[in-house]
Amino acid sequence: METKTKFELKLGVATREAFGKALVEAGRQNNNVVALDADLSKSTFTHFFAKEFPDRFIECGIAEANMIAIGAGLASAGKIPFAASFSCFAINKGFEQLRVTAAFPNVNLKVVGTHSGISIGEDGPSQMSIEDLGLACSLPNFAVLSPADEVSMRALVLASVEHIGPVFIRAGRPKAPIVHGADQTFKIGGSVQLVDGKDLTVIAHGLLVAEAIRAQEALEAEGISARVIDMYSIKPLDRQAIERAAAETGAIVVAEEHLVASGLGVRVAQVVTESKPCPMEYVGIQDTYAESGTPEELMDKYGLVARGVIAACRRVLARK
Repeated sequence: METKTKFELKLGVATREAFGKALVEAGRQNNNVVALDADLSKSTFTHFFAKEFPDRFIECGIAEANMIAIGAGLASAGKIPFAASFSCFAINKGFEQLRVTAAFPNVNLKVVGTHSGISIGEDGPSQMSIEDLGLACSLPNFAVLSPADEVSMRALVLASVEHIGPVFIRAGRPKAPIVHGADQTFKIGGSVQLVDGKDLTVIAHGLLVAEAIRAQEALEAEGISARVIDMYSIKPLDRQAIERAAAETGAIVVAEEHLVASGLGVRVAQVVTESKPCPMEYVGIQDTYAESGTPEELMDKYGLVARGVIAACRRVLARK
């Protein structure tokens, strides 16, 4: 467990690119790993896999529902398929197939949704996936993961290969700050406590982990001690880490690039109410769709930055 209070937050590659590289590594380690894409391989970075393993790559065209069904069929035949597309396409267009051909029969399909959240930027709300985690978590048997950086993405792709059952992995478009050391370990159902603290806990995933760290450092300068947890496993949750945070710090803020009404926050709240009720606040997308703009403009406008996390921390401390 790390107890650092200062992070360099050096900018790494986007988690979508880290996925593409990790998929090649997984393909080298296991001949049963295959990849499917829906005419977006250069954006999802599955073109890395296609170049090295052309006979194990299936281009499905702009037909995401078919891609999911094909992937489920391959999984039923003993392969370990990774089906990738923009998150809004893979989840929204493929939901019936995810439900009927993957979740219900509990097949070994891995689905990777890239360009998640509003940080996709100028492409606009039609391609901003702000519902994907809620939809994925609603599917029985699915594990749901949201890595914060290239280190965690690599580890979780490899862990997904070993995991028996369907998995959804969320990836982003912009380059992501590196928050984890190269020796950090990850497992499905786990989390990483990056900073210890006694006054409150910030639980985050994806790009909001770095913003939580920035918020923690600003609060520390004011004498406020904030714990920071990267809850990269959205389902299953690390219930022990949440229960411990509620008991030891007595206040929780959940920060995420997702609709507040159906994201990690509601899942954390369920654990808290069942075990150790405490004040909670939420940083995320409210009941709205975002506009088109640069990723930086959008994240700032909708409060998905350190400033928004700090404000939520002040609110929850006032209620503690």
